[in-house]
Amino acid sequence: MLFNSIEFIIFFPVVTILYFLIPKKYRYLWLLAASYYFYMKWEVKYVFLLFFSTTITYLCGILIDKINDGELSEEKKIKGKRFCIAGSLFLNLGVLVYFKYLNFIIDTWNKIAERVHMGPSFSTMEILLPVGISFYIFQAIGYTIDVYRGDIYAERNFLKYALFVSFFPQLVAGPIERSKNLLRQLGSPKSFSYENLRKGLLLMLWGYFLKMVIADRAAIIVDTVYGNSETFVGMYIIVATIFFAIQIYCDFSGYSTIARGAALVLGYELTDNFRAPYYATSVKDFWRRWHISLTSWFRDYLYIPLGGNRKGEIRKEANLLFVFAASGLWHGAAISYIIWGLINGVYQVISDFVRALIAKFCIAGQKAETFSDKLLKRILTFILIDFTWLFFRAGSSSRALELIKGIRQMDWMILINGSLYNLGVPIGYFRVLLLAIVLLFWVDGKKNRGIDVAERFLAQSWWFRVTAELLLIFVILLFGCYGELYDTTQFIYFQF
Repeated sequence: MLFNSIEFIIFFPVVTILYFLIPKKYRYLWLLAASYYFYMKWEVKYVFLLFFSTTITYLCGILIDKINDGELSEEKKIKGKRFCIAGSLFLNLGVLVYFKYLNFIIDTWNKIAERVHMGPSFSTMEILLPVGISFYIFQAIGYTIDVYRGDIYAERNFLKYALFVSFFPQLVAGPIERSKNLLRQLGSPKSFSYENLRKGLLLMLWGYFLKMVIADRAAIIVDTVYGNSETFVGMYIIVATIFFAIQIYCDFSGYSTIARGAALVLGYELTDNFRAPYYATSVKDFWRRWHISLTSWFRDYLYIPLGGNRKGEIRKEANLLFVFAASGLWHGAAISYIIWGLINGVYQVISDFVRALIAKFCIAGQKAETFSDKLLKRILTFILIDFTWLFFRAGSSSRALELIKGIRQMDWMILINGSLYNLGVPIGYFRVLLLAIVLLFWVDGKKNRGIDVAERFLAQSWWFRVTAELLLIFVILLFGCYGELYDTTQFIYFQF
């Protein structure tokens, strides 16, 4: 069930109204039923995978708690808990590998075998990737690790834990929630709040604007160029890649914002997954702002267990590269995604090296950073990040290299001769898209300064709020849902 579908527009109000009408002690059961129905609308049979992951991690948590409370020696407790966590990781990651990476492994093996003229080749299998599998499996694994570390006690109520794993606003595309945040909230029923309703609906409206007005329109330009790179070369590829940076941001942050808004209406606060990432002044800063729930997951559950920065500089940089390669692989079963991740890792390794040199040789007491300094850093950071997006969007490493070669055929005149209006978006819609992007960066600029734009907006006079909200709805309906270029484009991160 897509957020930007009529089906969801009916589903959500019904779920919300009944949630607040049902007695408090049964509300979590209603949310659980609604969440499973939401997921079943994609593919009924994959509900069993969701239930399997839920059951395994629940039992693992219970067993770890029983081992901790038992009268075993400390050594046996450690061995028992390690066996539980290893079993949970093996079963959950095994499911993920089968559905997401098996064909990638087979293809890679076949290419290697062909190159060295050794070993048998294998046929790939017809496996449909279950929507959201990477998100809910990582969320469930995070829970078991939290119990293993003693950060939380295992949840005894299976149905409440099942709701934590399957909570429909963030089930299929995140954010990846921690047990210390969402599970604790789900443990107590929420009362209706008018303030939560107002802010939640506003967040949902803004999310729909990002997705349907900006992301889906930018997607037309990107698809036109990337789908016809023999015709569109040079500056066209650069422009399309810039628009892809906007598209993937608005697509994913749009989903996260709708999810946060829907959850808030019900009384639950989800993690803010994006903090004005294109205002970052370095690649490291960018990754503190982009897909925050995943970045922090890899930091806490992979980077730190590998040793983090505690085992010397070389080991630190190696850990960093490994984590970013893993992050790339999490996003997709293709070499191009791994390269995308590694480039981001290499950026940070180089940054750490340069920063060390500056600290060693530069004179202390440098002047405070000026606006122009920050602007230059933001532009350079965007260029570096945008280059990596080319590998992300290309689909394969060979395709990415072709696009890079195509950039060399540069024609600057397309920026001023109207050629950009021939990329699938008519001039009127193109101008609306540009205005929408300006509004996006204005809002993000406020957010970057620590201003809660939603709170500021809700504090305005009622006539201003109503006018602005109606205008936003009109723009979404005209240029999103029912516009000339309407297309029920799926959210990009559903494939991960």
